[in-house]
Amino acid sequence: MSLDEDARWLEWVTKQFESIAGDDKEIDLEEFKTALKVKESFFAERFFALFDSDGSKTISLDELLKALDLLIHGSETDKLRFLFQVYDVDGSGSIDPDELRTVLKSCLRESAISLPEEKLDDLTLALFESADKDNSGSITFEELKAELENFPEVMENLTISAANWLKPPGLEQKKGRHTPRYLTPAYWHNNSRKLLFLCAYTCLNLLLFITAMLKNAEGGFWYMVAKGCGQCLNFNCTFVMVLMLRRCLTWLRATWVVRVLPLDQNILLHQMVGYAIVTFSTMHTTAHFMNFVHLSQNSSYSLWEHLFTTRPGIGWVQGSASLTGMVLQIMICLMVVCSSTFVRRSGHFEVFYWSHLSYVWVWALLVVHCANFWKWFVVPGVIFLLEKLVGVAVSHMGGLYIVEVNLLPSKVTHLVIKRPQFFHFKPGDYVYINIPDIAKYEWHPFTISSAPEQPDTLWLHIRSMGQWTNRLYEYFRQPDSQVVSTKRLSASLKDRRHQRSAQEELFKCANCNGTLASNKDDAIELTLYRQNGCRPGPGPCPGPGPQGPNPDQQNQAERGEGPPLREITAKLSENHRFCNVKCFVDGPYGTPTRQIFASEHAVLIGAGIGITPFASILQSIMYHYRMRKQNCPNCSYSWCENIKDSEMKLRKVDFIWINRDQKSFEWFVSLLTKLEMDQADEEPEGRFLEMHMYMTSALSKNDMKAIGLQMALDLLAKKEKRDSITGLRTRTQPGRPEWGKVFQKVAEEKKGKVHVFYCGAPALAKLIKAQCEHFGFNFYKENF
Repeated sequence: MSLDEDARWLEWVTKQFESIAGDDKEIDLEEFKTALKVKESFFAERFFALFDSDGSKTISLDELLKALDLLIHGSETDKLRFLFQVYDVDGSGSIDPDELRTVLKSCLRESAISLPEEKLDDLTLALFESADKDNSGSITFEELKAELENFPEVMENLTISAANWLKPPGLEQKKGRHTPRYLTPAYWHNNSRKLLFLCAYTCLNLLLFITAMLKNAEGGFWYMVAKGCGQCLNFNCTFVMVLMLRRCLTWLRATWVVRVLPLDQNILLHQMVGYAIVTFSTMHTTAHFMNFVHLSQNSSYSLWEHLFTTRPGIGWVQGSASLTGMVLQIMICLMVVCSSTFVRRSGHFEVFYWSHLSYVWVWALLVVHCANFWKWFVVPGVIFLLEKLVGVAVSHMGGLYIVEVNLLPSKVTHLVIKRPQFFHFKPGDYVYINIPDIAKYEWHPFTISSAPEQPDTLWLHIRSMGQWTNRLYEYFRQPDSQVVSTKRLSASLKDRRHQRSAQEELFKCANCNGTLASNKDDAIELTLYRQNGCRPGPGPCPGPGPQGPNPDQQNQAERGEGPPLREITAKLSENHRFCNVKCFVDGPYGTPTRQIFASEHAVLIGAGIGITPFASILQSIMYHYRMRKQNCPNCSYSWCENIKDSEMKLRKVDFIWINRDQKSFEWFVSLLTKLEMDQADEEPEGRFLEMHMYMTSALSKNDMKAIGLQMALDLLAKKEKRDSITGLRTRTQPGRPEWGKVFQKVAEEKKGKVHVFYCGAPALAKLIKAQCEHFGFNFYKENF
């Protein structure tokens, strides 16, 4: 940090001290915790004890500033000795295993990481055995210093100012920007399609406005303005519908049009056109009001009669233009207010959903209100109607059922839906789902989290963030709502067995000639399941945890032998069970992530439940990868098949998943474990898929309180070849990513043109997009 930032931080500490200290100008331990907002009492007590140089159980401002000055301006050795004193709880001059365990336990609580006591012992022993060079049973200052030198990042962090050591909140670093982002060449290059489209859209509106004004010049200024805005409304109230023709846009994404028009930003453009409609309608209403004021002064009708009656005869349908115009103005304003981010993201999605359905009435009133609107509306309206009819037909074709449900941490509901026979989709696509038992007439969009290559089922992962999603979670949490249909499940198992027998084809190893499975996909699955100790079966390996009935139990149940299938499924945990719930699915619809297979180096960034589209994409990518690389479960032989894959040009994939807490990683950890196993061996050119996990609640490596914990986690991960937090081989990084360093590393790999795909919070999207523009990467944000 700079000297100015150090000075500002010391000023902040001084003000905090003076506001809390009493007349004696000293603070005790509790006041110290309040002043510096230190969450974990262990570190507060250790800092307080070290700052209290005279042992008076209170700290004066002079004592505090003297200690902080040492941490800011002291040498690397001074800062390291202070760290050693924090760990040396009894002040004996050395750190024993119990002291180290106490420190690490406090670090875990500070980082909101929950590990069993046995794992805490393993962490303590890993760090202690590595640091205790002479096996004396304690760690001296010299031994700790020598151990820290094995971690260059930690040694680099020792030079960081105290502001980063004690982590005071709310002290933002102000970084100046010499050139506004919107004026940089990188921004114009990466947003050229959108900017050209907006330019053409603006020019067209201006042309319509001026043309209409000139045609009605004889009516006076306010009449001209009203007519100009009305002509723009004719266009925009139709165009706003064109931007939501999802099936047409999905089809266009597969054509050359996607290289010319910003189809991937149709939601953003839809919102912008909506704001334009509000602006034009307000101007249109205001201009007519002023015109009515003028007319009322020169006619027998009053202003009130012009506005709220049909007596003046204004309009082509029995003089109703004024009345329909007032109603339209109110409805349009309500639609825009209810569509705001605040409403949609605050758990009131249904308010947005139902208010938006009033577009039918808006179009009907527009036809009555304006004599020429139907000419603009007829062609797009027919296409829109056909899309809706096709959607209703497709969604109600065949009986769809939710056949399995798994309630995951952070109130995420994992639905497994029987896949329709002719349902084809691309990785990253989304669908609208309707569950009559939850809400008979509500349809909600969710990304498909299973891969297209998974033939029998569709996966949806739905986080509870609103009324409908909360009702969904609570519905499946109630045991009474779970009705297992033995006949339907038995029939499904029989169909699956018949399908496999129809495809019977022995697949043998190229080395030992041993039979792997009846087909290539099953051979790959069998290898992975044997390595991971899981049962074979359809779909990705579920990892450790509650499992369904095994094939032997299922076959016995079908023959009437052994326990009934209902009893077998009842053995599942209450968070994971089979069910038989009717549902309807409309889709699929395309998203920007369809561009991923056309890129060479893809960076997938998911924040929280934003991993959902990438779960499907990663599975599909690794399916193509596995088609080229095979392993025999009977021997250690591994071989590659040179299959030309015209669909995928990818040379490298970086997957970045950012979660707030540890439990959120449980959503897809079994899938990620399987993906890691797919490429257990290092490739000659490096790993094809690299994973990067970040946990934002954990203390980052530049926080002094986390130094020992992060060292211990690193050492234990190297020893066990598995991360202690997620169980993956990929080490979970604490804190937030430093995007500049992340993208710099991506750029240095030179694997081809980089495309960054993001799904998550809008605030983070702006930060990532700015970094992409700096490095010249293409950026795509998931929207629907």
